Amino acid sequence: MNSRQSTNRRRGAGLLAVGLAALLGAPAALAQPGDNKAIVQRAFAAWAAGTGGPYDLLTDDASWTITGNSLASKTYGSREAFMSEVIRPFNARMSTGLKPTIRNLYAEGDTVVVFFDASGTARDGKPYANTYAWFLDMRGGKIERAHAFFDSIVFNDFWSRVKPAQ
Repeated sequence: MNSRQSTNRRRGAGLLAVGLAALLGAPAALAQPGDNKAIVQRAFAAWAAGTGGPYDLLTDDASWTITGNSLASKTYGSREAFMSEVIRPFNARMSTGLKPTIRNLYAEGDTVVVFFDASGTARDGKPYANTYAWFLDMRGGKIERAHAFFDSIVFNDFWSRVKPAQ
């Protein structure tokens, strides 16, 4: 087989895959691991700029697990549960928004791992700074499941010390 035949065969296989996806009702362009990494990286850039963030990527039925022994550690069974029990109360305790700085970002298969620092100022004027590792299971460019790790001592002090704004 010459190189032209090989190229045509690969093109044909790609068209067949797109055709089968269309027949089966699947989106023709599913996010690939490299795409997922770029999607998460853009979400973090939007978060740092104050124009969006990674929570925008959560599916409605996303599961978010905070691992460890913090006051917020448990599994939240939906985007709304996580947002209403953790993220909104967290943000209501801050006077300046949390700003992330990515240390490392990895993608393997449908999993993206983000290792980052985030800091801001709490309503009591004291700084809040923590280091996080998030393991994000992605499907179609959205987060379906997450496991988050962070310093629970720093979090618990902040969560207990600062009352949310009403």
